[in-house]
This record gives sequence, C-alpha cells and structure tokens, in this order.
Amino acid sequence: MDYDVVIIGAGPAGLCLAKAFADQSLKVAVVERQPADAIAEPAFDGREIALTHASVRLLTRLGVWRHIAGEEVSALRHAQVMTGDSPAQLRIDSSLTDKPQLGYLVPNHLIRRAAWQALQEANDVTLHTEARVAAVSTDEREACVTLHDGTLLHGALLVAADSRFSQTRRAMGIGAEQQDFGKHMLVCRMSHEAEHGQVAWEWFGHGQTLALLPLREHLASVVLTVTEPEAQRLHALDEAAFAQEMRERFGGRLGAMRLESTRHLYPLIGVYARRFVGRRFALAGDAAVGMHPVTAHGFNLGLASVERLADMTATARAEGLDLAAPSLLARYERRHRAGTLPLYLATRAIVGVFTDDRPLMRHARQAGLALVARLRPFRRAVAATLADEGPVDASWTQRLRKGLAHLRPGSG
Repeated sequence: MDYDVVIIGAGPAGLCLAKAFADQSLKVAVVERQPADAIAEPAFDGREIALTHASVRLLTRLGVWRHIAGEEVSALRHAQVMTGDSPAQLRIDSSLTDKPQLGYLVPNHLIRRAAWQALQEANDVTLHTEARVAAVSTDEREACVTLHDGTLLHGALLVAADSRFSQTRRAMGIGAEQQDFGKHMLVCRMSHEAEHGQVAWEWFGHGQTLALLPLREHLASVVLTVTEPEAQRLHALDEAAFAQEMRERFGGRLGAMRLESTRHLYPLIGVYARRFVGRRFALAGDAAVGMHPVTAHGFNLGLASVERLADMTATARAEGLDLAAPSLLARYERRHRAGTLPLYLATRAIVGVFTDDRPLMRHARQAGLALVARLRPFRRAVAATLADEGPVDASWTQRLRKGLAHLRPGSG
C-alpha cells in the first residue's frame, strides 16, 4: 500500500499530525496497536493537560478544539510555586499578560478523542488498528513498514509517534538519553472544601512534590510525586483513608478532601532523542522529547513537533521537493532541537534543585525562589510565553521585540 506519510502511533500527537498532513491533501497511514474503539472512546487516565495559547491555536486550526466540550475546558488563570514550609512563593498571574488566563486544562483522554473525531472528517487517511509492526526500513526511494500480518506500507516519509519508549526509534538506530527520576506520579481528581481560585500549585515539599491543577471550583486534579513503594501504598488505601492522607499532605490548606475519580500511577522518566531525524524518518511527540511534567510542557512540545513537521511538508509541496528531502529534515531537526532543548535542560535542573532535600539545598532554593519572585520582568516573561499565540518558531526580531517589552519600566 502506497502513502505519502506513514505514522506509527495514534496517541494525541500522532492523530494531530495525521490531521495536519491530511489537511495538505497528503495520503496518510496511521499504525496503532490498540483497537479502534479504544482510540475513539479512550478511558479516563487521570492526566489533565495544560495547554498554552499557541497549542490551542493549532488545535483550533486542525479542527480538534471544536470537538472538546466547553464544560470540559478549565481556565488556568494563575500559577504559584512553593517550596517546603517557606512563606516565599513565585506567583505568575494572568494580569501580567493581555489574556484573561495563562492557559487551559483539558483531560488527556478527551484531547485524544477529539483528535480522533477530527481525523474522521479527513480524506485519504487509513487507520491500521490492532496492528503490530514487524519491521521498518528506509532507503533512498521510500520508507517501508511491515506489519505482523504481512501487510506492507510504503511511504515517502515515516514518522514515529509511539511514546517516549518508542520501539520505532530504536529500530531505526536512534538512541535516546533517558533519565529515571526514581519517582512515581499518582494522579486523580479530588474535591476539596476550600476554593482554589483557578490557581495551579506546584509545591516542592520534603520527600514529595504536590501539584494542584484547578478544574471547576472545589474540584482539582491532584498530582503527587513520591517513591514507587509510597505511591503503591497510597494507591491501595481505601477512599476515606486516601482522602485524609491527602488532606494532611496538603497541610490542610484545601480543607476536607474527597476522591472523585480512579487513581493512576506513572513512572517518571525523561527522554531526549539523540537525533530527531534519519533517512526518510522523523520523530514526533514523546518519541522525540518526553518531558518531566513539572513544567507542564510535554504535550505542548509534542504539538510543536506537529506544527514543525507540517511546515516541512508544506514547504516541500510548495517548492516541488521530496517530502523527506534531507535539507528539510535537517531543518526540522534544527528547529525542534532549538525549541525543546533549553526547556528540557531547564526542567531537569529545576527537578534536581527543588527535590534535593539536603539542608543546604533547601535554604538555597528558598532564597532563590524569594529572589525570582521579586523580578517582575522574569514573571512577565514566563506569563507571556504561556499566553503567546504566535508561530512556533518566532524570528529573532520577533523574539527581540518581545524580550525588550518585558524589560520596559512599569510593564505588566
């Protein structure tokens, strides 16, 4: 079977990428292990995705956003970072931008369902579900994917979007730097007595990290990061005991709490591929960059890879080039690395500093947090990054203008 592009992986990034290619009238194949029903109606998995304004812009353009019910979208108006018992906190307010909110929170499974629904409206997209890949190869003429049932898929371009543990990436001989943070993340929804005021919390405690993602008032997604044995113990508690322990872990700040969903555990492993491209091959989504969730940018970076790859193929068609021309793949590599590596490294540094419980490091991060909290240009720059709807790769002149705007006296 001949296609323009073959995508392996039908997670949110893979589905959005397929829709982006289909919108360019490309013939696309998507290969996924799960059955179609599991993609069309994915189960709740506990994860709430923080979307930037740029990500919502792209989802809107792809026709995905309109398939997400308004009542399922929660405004993220403010964010605050705390450490230990220190009164110092870094607060980022939407008032530092020209937008009423910093971003939006949407359940992960609903993004995937919406992407699937948008893809049903596209032409020339073939979904190979319940399909396992037996082999992948590329040469100067084409990419080839062999499925376990013997089906052969040929395309000009092969894209792996099959998770941070991508088997396709490995099969194509591309290694990845992996960092096992030695912790597990427990996620669930909880109601709570006190109001959250649409403020997201990131609280680096001693021996744990707590995040609160505000949904409707008195309801939030709770993200607790602890060791695997501790996460397993909490997962096994009955609902009343779990709610009481979570109330204590939040220091009683939220009042009485009650479990409102199933609980889910995820190991914390960061991944950064050593290369994003090969011959007629590219990585997208978590297969390229799998982020620690502390900066809440994982799926946003995945959507950035979608936009960059779609721009690559649009350029190829406009200029009459091969979809997988080496010069275009090299450009994608440069753009996506420049757009992801600084944040990936910064996230690793934040996790390292704010989860180190040695007394000296505790004092250092408290002092550091107090310092940056007083730097309005820094806070304004962070807020502006989240609220920016502009192109995924702004020109250097655009970046300069934005940078100077953050430094204006009295700005924000």
